[in-house]
This record gives sequence, C-alpha cells and structure tokens, in this order.
Amino acid sequence: MEIIWKYFPELSPIQRSQLSQLPDIYTYWNEKINVISRKDISNIIEHHILHSMSVAKICTFTSNQKVIDIGTGGGFPGIPLAILFPNTHFTLVDSVGKKIKVVKEISTTLGLKNIEAIHGRVENLPTYYHTAVSRAVTNISTLTSWIKEKLTPVSPKISPSLIVFKGDNVKEELSNIQYPYKIHSLSEIFDEEFFKSKVLVEITFL
Repeated sequence: MEIIWKYFPELSPIQRSQLSQLPDIYTYWNEKINVISRKDISNIIEHHILHSMSVAKICTFTSNQKVIDIGTGGGFPGIPLAILFPNTHFTLVDSVGKKIKVVKEISTTLGLKNIEAIHGRVENLPTYYHTAVSRAVTNISTLTSWIKEKLTPVSPKISPSLIVFKGDNVKEELSNIQYPYKIHSLSEIFDEEFFKSKVLVEITFL
C-alpha cells in the first residue's frame, strides 16, 4: 500500500485501515464473482484503488454532495472515493446484480455508512445527484445522455459535473460534446508507467 501513502499522506488511521483491507477483500470476492479481471487482480492497488482515488486530485466533495457512480462494477471508483470522503453520500449503480451484491458486502465489511448500492440502470433512477463519476463503462456521449437530466447544482456557484475515466485518445469522443470540459492527465499526478496514457475528463453542465 506504500504507493497509496505516497500520494495520499494525509489519510486518517481509519482511512488507511479501510484501504489496506481492500486487496484481500477483493481477492476473496473475485474468486466467487469475477468483478476484476483475474489477470489484473495482482495489480489491484495501482490499477484500481489508486486509479479510482485520482478523482480526489482534481476535485473535492462536500458533506451535502450526492455523487453517483455509473456502472460501478465491483465498486470502482465509488468505494475508494467513499473512503476518502466519508461525509459525502455515494450511490453506486450497476445493471449486474451479482456485482452490486459484492459492493454491499464490501461496504458492510468496511463499515461504510455513506454508500447506497443499487441494482439497476442510471437512466431509470428517479433521484437527482450533484456529480457523476464513471470508469470503463461506455462512450462519453452515451454517459452524457444518461445522466444530464439527473444532475442538479450543489449550490448556485457549483455546477453539476460528470467525471469520466478514459485513455489519452479521448479527443475523438469529445468532438460531439456540447458542454465545457477539461482533460486532466494522470501522468501529471502519478509517476507510474500505468498512468501515462490515463486521463480524467471533467464535463460541466452549466
């Protein structure tokens, strides 16, 4: 876990304990339900946990903020972000029921009270959110169509946004996006080779 402590030295003892449990917990559950590629489970700390936590390097979430993780799979990026922001409410949604079962079990094991796990599709949810995050789900145009009507401002000064994990070849996907966006290169945040081709796209709905 040293790579996590390297980039997030300010973590509390509780946060360190929760994050430290994740590799073993996911290894256990991945043997029962495949939520991470079995070829990649040995890289879970860098490729999944730290990658998910990168959102905290470009923005922060407040205590009254509602964040939705679209297509969370086994809980990435939602679970690491819920650990980082214990006072923010996170809704983790996936259309695959067995993956949501894993999310619920892990949340209970870690004592995370700020996670709601839902088996369903985001476009069918009645609730409104302030920020959406999504990792390895679908193209940005589709994500935007799913979520734009379900986002509302945190405050008059903070517009709703969608943060998407992508590769650095994302510009073609963004050619039809009609909203302001920023591309955050993760190679400017993390030194490791894995992040050289990784970006976060932050789309703002004004």
